[in-house]
Amino acid sequence: MPDLAATLETIVDDMRRETERGAVADYIPELAKIDPRKFGVAVALADGRVAAAGDCDEPFSIQSVSKVFALTLALGKIGDALWRRVGREPSGNAFNSIIQLEYERGVPRNPFINAGAIVVTDAILAGHKPREAIGMILRFARELAGADSVVIDGAVAKSESETGFRNVALAAYMKSFGNLLNPVDMTMGVYFHQCAIAMSCRQLARAGGYLAAHGRQFDGHRVVTPEAARRINALMLTCGHYAASGDFAFRVGIPGKSGVGGGVLATVPGVASIAVWSPGLNAAGNSLLGTLALERLTHAMDWSIFGD
Repeated sequence: MPDLAATLETIVDDMRRETERGAVADYIPELAKIDPRKFGVAVALADGRVAAAGDCDEPFSIQSVSKVFALTLALGKIGDALWRRVGREPSGNAFNSIIQLEYERGVPRNPFINAGAIVVTDAILAGHKPREAIGMILRFARELAGADSVVIDGAVAKSESETGFRNVALAAYMKSFGNLLNPVDMTMGVYFHQCAIAMSCRQLARAGGYLAAHGRQFDGHRVVTPEAARRINALMLTCGHYAASGDFAFRVGIPGKSGVGGGVLATVPGVASIAVWSPGLNAAGNSLLGTLALERLTHAMDWSIFGD
């Protein structure tokens, strides 16, 4: 097997030479300020070792990658009852599509598009004050990453709450169908803060370890059952990259969840958890160079879940 550390360094060098880097998510003003030249990658292996390169220790807004952790919490709280409120099928449309939500009468297609993630957040909020729900999600992220330095970027949360009108519209539309149990402003306050969690690649790779190790963190701590880990990985593979999920599976061959901050969390079940960050996005809203880097990494290490 190729040397992982050397492979990562080669990928970082290659990505730094790329001239086409995509476009940062400028519709969120705080994210528009991020340097598109940034690139980091980290791999947490099942034996506890972590290999990392590039800007791997610089925190960034994980945005929709947080939906993986929120889904884990919601399933732990209400179990399969969640699936009466959100589907499990790929969307094939933009991550913030209102048309699809109208067609499906307020039931989002999956938990990784924005509408579905809002329902998941609403499930976490039930029975709690917004501050308590935000704290619950942040503590979970810190526990998974093994780092109290994981924080919510207040400036990003404020920026999203001031500009996230379409997300608020999605929530209000679902509320009209009875698929949002809490007041719209309360659910959206939690959602915007959840998306503003900031982590480094090294922290994010460690946080995703339970998805690579059959529900346990690499230190042996049980987070979810093996079945739950399999199901979350399945959703990441089929729905984790919005309308480009099929292309990601075709090119990269492992489960992954992207965020418009340029981060991607990916898993090689039984082997490794991977985090990559490059702020520039492609037309589908996924990290352009992050996807390319993961494609090269899985090819070099022979990590595709579909075999040779």
